[in-house]
Amino acid sequence: MSQTWAVVPTCLPLVIRRCHACASERFRANGKFRVNANHKLLDAWLLVLCTGCGETAKLTIFERADVRTVRPELLDRLHHNDLGLAAELLQDPVVARRNRIALDWDGAWRLDTGEPEEPEREVIDVSVRFAARIPVRPVRLIAEGLGLPRAEVERLIVAGSLVSSVRLSGKLSGDFTFTLKR
Repeated sequence: MSQTWAVVPTCLPLVIRRCHACASERFRANGKFRVNANHKLLDAWLLVLCTGCGETAKLTIFERADVRTVRPELLDRLHHNDLGLAAELLQDPVVARRNRIALDWDGAWRLDTGEPEEPEREVIDVSVRFAARIPVRPVRLIAEGLGLPRAEVERLIVAGSLVSSVRLSGKLSGDFTFTLKR
């Protein structure tokens, strides 16, 4: 039997960055942008709010970009505070590196397993798809999807009853498959 599971975001992740006002390390993005024009040069920032004190910080999207180099649809999405654009930009490695940020996905995703499996099946093939680059431990995903404790999933891996072409220890943020032999 073959199943497809999906790891989907439920909200924007928290931004890990130190607050200059209260020394908190978590910011919440609400999808608001600030665009500033200086003659023919544009600056754009994603605004994030400190979870500790509410102070606003700016994450640089671009600086001093010539107005002709910015795509009109991007500029329109910035002006309309597009939440989807905020999600895209938070996951952009260039934006993360430029602003020295990391993302905290705890509580910002869910696992959709679709139809429940049939317990009498001997072999179950599961394909796990990620809707966004969400770093999650595969053992945690498998345990949640199968309704088993993590220790039981780890025991199945050691026993060879749960196999995958990818390493199931550590974290993954890309699609993978695994097979459970009962």
